[in-house]
Amino acid sequence: MGKNNRSARGEWGSRLGFILAAAGSAVGLGSIWKFPYMVARNGGGIFLIFYLVISATLGVALMTAEMAIGSLTQRGAVGAYERLGGSHWKIFGYLSVLCAFIILSFYSVVGGWTIAYFFKFLQGSLATSDAKELTRIFETFVADPVEPLFYHGLFMAATACVIIAGIQKGIERGCKYLMTMLFLLILVLIGRVLTLPGAIDGIILFLQPDFSKITSDMLIDVTGLAFFSMSIGMAIMIAYGSYAGKDIPIHRTALNVVSLTVSISFLCGLMILPAITVFGIDPQAGPGLTFISMPAIFGQMAGGTFFGLLFFFLLFIAAISSSVSLMEPITGFFVDEYNTSRTKTTCAMSFLMFIIGIGASFSFGIWKDYTLFGKNLFDLLDFISSNLMMPVSAIAASLLVGWKIWPVFAKRLAGNEKPLWLHLMKPFCRYIAPAVIAIILFQGLH
Repeated sequence: MGKNNRSARGEWGSRLGFILAAAGSAVGLGSIWKFPYMVARNGGGIFLIFYLVISATLGVALMTAEMAIGSLTQRGAVGAYERLGGSHWKIFGYLSVLCAFIILSFYSVVGGWTIAYFFKFLQGSLATSDAKELTRIFETFVADPVEPLFYHGLFMAATACVIIAGIQKGIERGCKYLMTMLFLLILVLIGRVLTLPGAIDGIILFLQPDFSKITSDMLIDVTGLAFFSMSIGMAIMIAYGSYAGKDIPIHRTALNVVSLTVSISFLCGLMILPAITVFGIDPQAGPGLTFISMPAIFGQMAGGTFFGLLFFFLLFIAAISSSVSLMEPITGFFVDEYNTSRTKTTCAMSFLMFIIGIGASFSFGIWKDYTLFGKNLFDLLDFISSNLMMPVSAIAASLLVGWKIWPVFAKRLAGNEKPLWLHLMKPFCRYIAPAVIAIILFQGLH
């Protein structure tokens, strides 16, 4: 095992920087299209209520657990699991780091699309409200064997540049600007969308509770979204926690991160749902909502080109903030365990992920007919990471804290005090979180 090089690792310059970086990892493309889509499909306001409750309980508990694992050891996932649980726990550290690697390999492809669409708006090639024409443009673009790879490489290079700059000068400073810009852009677009005639119907769709939608599937959907939109099980919060000094209150920080993530997701709902109801777009359009339906909406709006540029720049900001958080535990693993150079490690890992991403990009074009277990490479990588690796890693973190290191964990969080919330967290980590995630894992396999 390599020596823990503190100068190579770095640490957060402030608690605010830590909060914004952690929130940036959670607020990605999913907050902009997946959250509104899930709300619309699952009963509006009733889904929001469950989402808030689960985020404030299980979500906070799991995020606190992972941050504390990193903070207690000042190491990434592999070293942290070994130091706290023993050598046989290292497998869960490797699993979570590998999960981040796989996700970023295909996530970067979609991140590249956001850059491409920004330039397409700038060039005026999306200046139409014809959904069929926009569908043709999107399908032609993603099927092209060359153009998406250029933007995939550009996105990966942008991610690498932030990581190479380090913790304070790169991730912390970058996320301060990125999250501030993201918040302001969302507010600008909300202000424009809410002035559209008929926008109130979208607000009703978003906020009015439909109690008939309360089903076991809805509960699984809302729990999965709450857990996994917060970057649980991907080594991210362990890595970020490892850069937190002993003076940073972990539980309060986790609560702040969850609050910020939920707030931005809520604002994204206010931005998306009123717009798509005004123009009669299917709220369950998924990825097409972003790259097909939203340009159609902007094509019918006064100043549509300007707001389209804002929207896809916003998407890029959301995507890069998440990709940076996915890259950091990968780079941190090699810096911690093998004392490697941050710059060389980041460049090498970025190149490997770019190569894997080529296959993921080809899944929409020349390799679309090649499948394994009924899935193309892009969908297979998504399924393995989201439905298998993330739940197992999250269960491991919860069990490690709840059963193996609880006294040390409790002391890191509250010193010698025994606040009520700490007593409530123990059963969450020991029993409730593992059981709920196991159910999601089982359902995800069907």
